[in-house]
Amino acid sequence: MKNINWNKIWLACLVCALLLTTGALVQPAGADDPVTLESLAATTSDNKVIMDTVWTLLAGILVMFMQAGFAMVETGFTRAKNACNIMMKNLMDFSAGAIIYWAVGFGIMFGAGNAFFGTSGFFLHDTGQTFDSLSWSTVPLECKYFFQMVFAATAATIVSGAMAERTKFIAYFLYSIVISALIYPVVGHWIWGGGWLANFGMWDFAGSTVVHSTGAWVALTGAIMLGPRIGKYGKDGTSRAIPGHSLPLASLGVFILWFGWYGFNPGSTMGAVLDIAHIATTTTLAAAAGAVAAMITAWIMFGKPDVSMALNGALAGLVAITAPCAFVSAGSSVIIGLVGGILVVLSVVFLDKVLRIDDPVGAVSVHGTCGAWGTISLGLFAQDVFAPGTTGDGLLFGGGMKLLFAQLVGVGSVLVWCLATGFVLFGLIKATIGLRVSEKEELRGLDIDEHGMEAYSGFQIFLTEQ
Repeated sequence: MKNINWNKIWLACLVCALLLTTGALVQPAGADDPVTLESLAATTSDNKVIMDTVWTLLAGILVMFMQAGFAMVETGFTRAKNACNIMMKNLMDFSAGAIIYWAVGFGIMFGAGNAFFGTSGFFLHDTGQTFDSLSWSTVPLECKYFFQMVFAATAATIVSGAMAERTKFIAYFLYSIVISALIYPVVGHWIWGGGWLANFGMWDFAGSTVVHSTGAWVALTGAIMLGPRIGKYGKDGTSRAIPGHSLPLASLGVFILWFGWYGFNPGSTMGAVLDIAHIATTTTLAAAAGAVAAMITAWIMFGKPDVSMALNGALAGLVAITAPCAFVSAGSSVIIGLVGGILVVLSVVFLDKVLRIDDPVGAVSVHGTCGAWGTISLGLFAQDVFAPGTTGDGLLFGGGMKLLFAQLVGVGSVLVWCLATGFVLFGLIKATIGLRVSEKEELRGLDIDEHGMEAYSGFQIFLTEQ
């Protein structure tokens, strides 16, 4: 009697089990007819929708977790007496934003309307053609809402860092509602919702401009309207450093954000497709290059490899690659990240020492300056081979000026929209309920006066000017 080949038997059983699990050997429910090519095609299509939905939800959850990253970065880069305030603002960005984006923002961004904003689809009401701008994705409407909602929360929370340590909580809460309901969705409609910039030929795969620059330019208006923190600038205008209380927290936040970015960029396919591997690669390389470039730049400028600059360099590379991640080569992504890392250091110094704009965490430089660079870089480095039939080739690969010009128009248009709406919004808040806490409250810390508690109860916090 010949020996039984148990390995082959187990392999055959495993194959059968997999086929049964995926439905390939199961007839359609309620059908008595044999399996046909048509029924197999229908089953395969259903399974694809399920896989796309699971992937998109998972990616959205990763992006949601980025809220924790932002909270840690902002808390670490600011003083201990304001930690509770930072936590609360990040929590409310997501909580209030989720509701208002469901009610209004999602419809303005993706609902049928005109070239400037959607006029339908509020409360996710769909008549069948309301959300045609998202018809390229097979996932259910609720899944589309969830994934886009976490992006809206990201745009809103960017502002928190630039306005940290001196903003009234109620003023920030009102701002958060307005950006999620109107400012961000209008930009999103222009570029992702079938609006005029999309028709003009602008591309932004995952949001260097739509998400990051939008939040950053509004943050810039808020920082200008508030003015600097007490003690930030001397009487002669000299900038003084106000160190954050925990670089370990800030470092943890950066690693959380980097982790969440694998939902941000690859997840923007809103489908389980092979492209996600390429996007994850370009995202990784740009972030790594940004961190290295920022470290070297700071080392040359300040004589030491500054930790905070290196951390922001990683974020700069991530922000920069967000727009072109699906359209550029791995080599190009390294260049994009390197430039982003250099730019973020120069931008931080320029805003702080030349313009005297107090941005405690460097949010405007990371998300605004590098968001603009990333969007423009798409017009330079895009190659049609990575996503045929979309962007075409950029300037450096023989595509001419057309794509680059569209990217420049997009960056400029969003800048103007955000500055205009930001100054109006914060001007109204300042003239009514007030934008800034009192000098006494700022010196004592927002945690005690705004929230009635301390993040580090029992520790002594000195109430002195820098």
